[in-house]
Amino acid sequence: MFDIPVSLGERAYTIHIGENLAGTLFALADRYAAARRPIAVVTSPALPRLHPELFAGLAPRARLVFETSVDGEEAKTVGELAALWEKLAQARIDRSGVVFAVGGGVVGDLAGFAAASYLRGIAFVQVPTTLLSMTDSSVGGKTGVNLPSGKNLVGAFHQPDAVVADTALLKTLPPREFSAGTAEVIKYGLLADGAFFERLEAAGTLAWNSPELPAVVRRCCEIKAAVVAADERETAAENGRALLNLGHTFGHAIEKTAGYGAYLHGEAVAVGCVAAAMLSEKLGFAPAGTLVSRTAALCAKNALPVRLRAPLSVDALIAAAGNDKKILAGTRRWVLLRKIGEAFTTADVPEEAVRGVWRALGAV
Repeated sequence: MFDIPVSLGERAYTIHIGENLAGTLFALADRYAAARRPIAVVTSPALPRLHPELFAGLAPRARLVFETSVDGEEAKTVGELAALWEKLAQARIDRSGVVFAVGGGVVGDLAGFAAASYLRGIAFVQVPTTLLSMTDSSVGGKTGVNLPSGKNLVGAFHQPDAVVADTALLKTLPPREFSAGTAEVIKYGLLADGAFFERLEAAGTLAWNSPELPAVVRRCCEIKAAVVAADERETAAENGRALLNLGHTFGHAIEKTAGYGAYLHGEAVAVGCVAAAMLSEKLGFAPAGTLVSRTAALCAKNALPVRLRAPLSVDALIAAAGNDKKILAGTRRWVLLRKIGEAFTTADVPEEAVRGVWRALGAV
């Protein structure tokens, strides 16, 4: 098991990474129970059926087990949040309560925001069950839900008490969902660690039983923990935590324009990373020749899309990006690349260059 500290002063916590960590999770729940702190487990409908032993252990330790009404991005709504708030109240979860978010990024974001806002804030624990959530969304304290106008527009920074990432839970993850998670893995190599990117290139296609997977999850979490510790609330004028959004301005625009669910989040981010590489070369920030081709090749090796599956409107994509939450003082910040392993933020991006990238990716 790897233990990675997230250094945030009084909000510091540990990320536990390894295989078969149910005992670690149950021991954590027992510590809360011994302190008479009520537990609410939040999950999605499929997971109790996929991991009956995990829930057989958690359910007796919990006062409430809440399942979202649907699986996937459609559950990340204000309506679902309100339903969860009401169930927490009905279960008499008080200010000493702890929410266990057992699921992928949607469950983590939803349950985390419920914990951040219920009774003005209670504790929560992230128990990620997808590769995407283990390597990215469970770490760093970003929580929230979507609005019709855009993704993650309502939320809060609320750090978990702990993250327990059990890679054995990935055994039941559908191949498409696993592939979607590799987009975030690739993103970390692109933005901060060229040697890690090269190791991914040299390795075979990642799978739940790849011997290197725990170390891959560890490296992603190490990178994110360092970035979050330096810029927890994304207030840095340049670079900082915004770098973690590499590929996401493009990716969120794809998700909104195509309709949530048409692309898995990681699939949209993969296309977004190729787009960011393309824009970086187009504007001369990165030398032309290998950045786009290597990014696309690694994504394709892991069964990720590298262009739009069907044409989308350029105008609609531009408009969707206009609601991106990374806009600061009226200016959109783009995350681009100087080379593999070195990302930066800039506002110096002509719209026509962005339109050109969209067209190159299949937009009309």
